[in-house]
Amino acid sequence: MVLQHIFALIIKEFLALVRDKRSRYVLIGPPIAQLLIFGYAASFDLNDVPLAIYNEDSGATARQLISQIEGSPNFQIVGQVHRDADIAPLINERQALLVLHIGPRFSADLLLGRSVSLQVILDGRNSNTAMIALSYLRGILFDFNRNWAVQRGQRGPPAVLEVRAWYNKNLVSRWFIVPGIVGLLTLVVTLVVTALSVAREREAGTFDQLLVTPLRPVEILVGKALPGVIIGIIEASFIILLALYWFDVPLRGSVGALYLGLLLFLLSAVGIGLMISAFAVTQQQAVLGAFLFLVPAVILSGFATPIANMLETVQWLIYLDPLRYFLIVVRGVFLEGDSYRLLLDQYWPMGLIGLVSLVLAGWLFRHRSY
Repeated sequence: MVLQHIFALIIKEFLALVRDKRSRYVLIGPPIAQLLIFGYAASFDLNDVPLAIYNEDSGATARQLISQIEGSPNFQIVGQVHRDADIAPLINERQALLVLHIGPRFSADLLLGRSVSLQVILDGRNSNTAMIALSYLRGILFDFNRNWAVQRGQRGPPAVLEVRAWYNKNLVSRWFIVPGIVGLLTLVVTLVVTALSVAREREAGTFDQLLVTPLRPVEILVGKALPGVIIGIIEASFIILLALYWFDVPLRGSVGALYLGLLLFLLSAVGIGLMISAFAVTQQQAVLGAFLFLVPAVILSGFATPIANMLETVQWLIYLDPLRYFLIVVRGVFLEGDSYRLLLDQYWPMGLIGLVSLVLAGWLFRHRSY
């Protein structure tokens, strides 16, 4: 009898889920959409890694090594460097992730049975991506050394890599991850706080009363947005202090440039949170809506996986993700020493997202009916 009662209750719950339109949408729509997005976006593999070559050797052996690199599906030769001064612009402007320097006596020393060094310069701002690309290059050099040793009967590696990483000389992954956590945790806290703000009052029945007060919609919007912005600034400041004094991540750029980016990022996060809150009838729906936005936003932001390796159609969605822009700001200020001028291309998209989302949230406050 007890089992029959439990079974009847289970059937009732399933029927309630199937009959409710919102429940059907939550169970079917978001999982399928997120599976498609994550399947094409979340990849640690690298294809067409931009690599520049600084070749000072005119010998056939150097050309043989270069041809092996060109034949690899992992690398794309983006340029030939002819002097030392050409290396910095390629790395600084992200045109090349690696620069391989082949010295003038590479072929001659190998033919004499000597071990030679190849210098590779890495962009250490994304240490995870740099390490993966370096492993690909080492794999190519391992095959080159093995074939050369078999042909010449030479012991030991004929060619070895000397690695030099810019911006993060030891390729410490913490220097890449911790600044990203500033944006990640700030987005989570701010989005949840603002997503619950209107939904909480709507659930309690006080939001309609707020709309008939002398307060104008703009004033209500500002009153709902400012607490989220203030909480976000406090949260981010705390994480920044921990990054500096606990994790020893260097802050090389302008603090003002960092906080301007933070303010614009918070405005966009608050606007999106208020839009979610305006759609939600209950706090449970608001939390679910925030979660449905957060997971794709983090995956598509480049927090852990490289954006350049995502499907091209998926990359268009990334332009709507404010976290994507703020990660460039926070990592640029921490690791590269970026200033206001260098970050303008990241500021205005966050400001535009914030403006559009806040305007839509204000409109929804008045016109959304249930």
